[in-house]
Amino acid sequence: MKTTNKQAWPKDPWSVKELAAIVFLAFVLVPWLVEVKLYAFLEQWFDNTLYAGTLMGFILSIVYIASLYLIVLKPHKAGWSEVGLRSFPRRYWGPIVLWSAAVLALGAVMLLMMSLLGGGYENSKTESLQSHANVLGILIAIAAGGVISPVYEEILYRGFLYRWFRTRCGPGWALFISSALFTVAHIPTYNTLPLNFASGLIFAWTYEKTRSVVPGMIVHGLTNTVAVLLTVFA
Repeated sequence: MKTTNKQAWPKDPWSVKELAAIVFLAFVLVPWLVEVKLYAFLEQWFDNTLYAGTLMGFILSIVYIASLYLIVLKPHKAGWSEVGLRSFPRRYWGPIVLWSAAVLALGAVMLLMMSLLGGGYENSKTESLQSHANVLGILIAIAAGGVISPVYEEILYRGFLYRWFRTRCGPGWALFISSALFTVAHIPTYNTLPLNFASGLIFAWTYEKTRSVVPGMIVHGLTNTVAVLLTVFA
């Protein structure tokens, strides 16, 4: 099913109950249970931060996708198209390139600003990747950052959260709120938060224009992959 930005946004079938359940899951239960408790176990088990982080990301994707299905879709007998998992018009391939370039340009500008202010781009994730900078490590990092994360994050933050606020508050507030939540989810990598917010706006805008989360997945995955390669080789 192809949709265009000229079509009105249909009212979604969800209530505040589904929103509260997903927000509690994403910002309370999962961070404590998976990102803290499970990650500590995996790090001790593997004795390798990259492997532990990648497996944790895979588990996160399963948890979020399953939760969206069980909480958001199944009770309303809705399909995945309700959270934006649908095809998009071919004419948006050009804008996808421009949106990707915009995210990369923002990243470069923010990196330059941090350097001028005496900061840096290093954090636990970049240090983990640089300490395992071999072919296997790079492929694992690309799989995690360029494939796994973009899929579940776009469905969650844009497909569900952006749409929920879009149909109730309009595009402006939906862009801000969904991007703010996307940014909060990336704590404690504080030095990337401005870029997370800015890129969240662009990812949400791709959904606003195309009514599909697939372009956002492509832009998200491409820019994350470039970031992984720059971290390793720059």
